[in-house]
Amino acid sequence: MSAVVAMRLPVQVDLSGFITLLRRLQVPHRVSEEAGEQVLWVPGEQLAEQVRELYARYPQGDAAAEMPPAVASTSGDGLLARLWRSPVTAVMLVLTLVVFGITAAGENFAAIRWLSFTDFRIQGDSIYLNYLAATLAEGEWWRLVTPMLIHFGWLHLAMNSLWYWELGRRIEHRQGAVSLLALTLLFSLASNFAQYLWGGPSLFGGLSGVLYGLLGHCWLYQRLAPNDSYRLPPGVLVMMLVWLLICMTGIFELLQFGAIANAAHVGGLLAGCVTGLLGGALARRHR
Repeated sequence: MSAVVAMRLPVQVDLSGFITLLRRLQVPHRVSEEAGEQVLWVPGEQLAEQVRELYARYPQGDAAAEMPPAVASTSGDGLLARLWRSPVTAVMLVLTLVVFGITAAGENFAAIRWLSFTDFRIQGDSIYLNYLAATLAEGEWWRLVTPMLIHFGWLHLAMNSLWYWELGRRIEHRQGAVSLLALTLLFSLASNFAQYLWGGPSLFGGLSGVLYGLLGHCWLYQRLAPNDSYRLPPGVLVMMLVWLLICMTGIFELLQFGAIANAAHVGGLLAGCVTGLLGGALARRHR
């Protein structure tokens, strides 16, 4: 039986939810892009008519499958159930909390030195940091990513954990646990190297570089392949970018609130924009 066109829709229309529904119903189909339109093909005119009726009733497909994790849960859906659905997000947050306890909220330097980007020693009131080449020569490659687990104070931990919970679940829901883990490690590498190359050997840590990577990824992925999961609340992107610019002014150092790893934020954001462009382009082509 030859394939026939069931529907033609503009490329701006998000078909991902409806495609998920067709897969669950085991409806044979394929989607192509022709002259600025998405074309949905099925075998036979009778099936095409049924698909058109299905789309008229459920254009978003299975709403629970495509709704962002932040709003997909029901009133009876507890925290443990949501953690179970997002294992990588949950493990990252638990691991961060454990490290926070071991490092005594960033005060236990004996523990921090095993997770920092470069090794260091403290003598009196001074801190002496190794260069990266010397640290890696010892085979301590885990240091390339472990700074993301270090947090200095409860506010630092709370803000980063909340944003990772929000953005991490979206990516894990949309692209899977393996993708979130890979992106987290990649953005940690990018942000840590950016901070080291900009500021030289220094003591820094936190998930914020990774968070800016996740933000950039969701932002540009959504621009190229619109979907409900990556549609962030209005103003979130602007707020995060404005906050980045404020931090780069040096106001917090001037007020003696502590140094901000601005290069890590920028490095993570740029890496996230690259993965968002690539992922969004591939998703759009596949669609």
